[in-house]
Amino acid sequence: MTFLDMLRDASTRNDSMLCVGLDPEPSRFPGAMQGDASKIYDFCAAIVDATHDLVNSFKPQIAYFAAHRAEDQLEKLMAHMRRVAPNVPVILDAKRGDIGSTAEQYAKEAFERYGADAVTLSPFMGFDSITPYLKYEGKGAFLLCRTSNPGGDDLQAQTLADVPGNPQMFEHVAKLAQGPWNTNGQLGLVVGATRPHEIERVRAVAPTLPLLIPGVGAQGGDAVATVKAARIGGGPIIINSSRAILYASQGEDFALAARAAAMATRATLQAAANH
Repeated sequence: MTFLDMLRDASTRNDSMLCVGLDPEPSRFPGAMQGDASKIYDFCAAIVDATHDLVNSFKPQIAYFAAHRAEDQLEKLMAHMRRVAPNVPVILDAKRGDIGSTAEQYAKEAFERYGADAVTLSPFMGFDSITPYLKYEGKGAFLLCRTSNPGGDDLQAQTLADVPGNPQMFEHVAKLAQGPWNTNGQLGLVVGATRPHEIERVRAVAPTLPLLIPGVGAQGGDAVATVKAARIGGGPIIINSSRAILYASQGEDFALAARAAAMATRATLQAAANH
């Protein structure tokens, strides 16, 4: 199955738009695990076991593993997710953005070493920084488009005088991803939940692309407005929540609490879809 096939299947099977982001911070681990980087796999595997029937994807953030020399634990976690949730796609949140042979190595890392189904990328260096990932048939690539951080305005909100219609940069990225760059139907976009009106603008030029939307939960994104905007055009929707689910409890019941938080978030998103 391609990434998109897996995404659609998991979304239907689990009746969910929810992606659980796996951003393990040992300092926030519960109980005896607290501060122990050797427990990253154990913590994340428990979260996966508790939530895999509630989500349409998982999104491990590679920096949280690499910073603790825990790449081997990430490999082990990827294998665990394949065993317990073979129908749930995994998006490696790496935000890579380089060209030529370096991009080829990053693509190999994501898809061969870790076995991810999709990866997040920065499009700043242009199409030739994206093409090495598209050579992996059926894999997905999400381009940073309109991010929720305040500094996103520095570049993403700039008007492009040399492009017909004078779009803002994020609109231009969305149009490229919907059109000439999407040679094999593998591209998606990352759009923050804190700006629903800009999700609408992205959907206006990229109605069918899958959207990966962080910012619902700890970052305060409005679920109803986000889902309403993202549903325009009918493209797949992946709404990520990380900290609000991972750290729902500091006690030994952390996995049960994570499941309860994931169920509540999924229900909120379902209600928003029916609003």
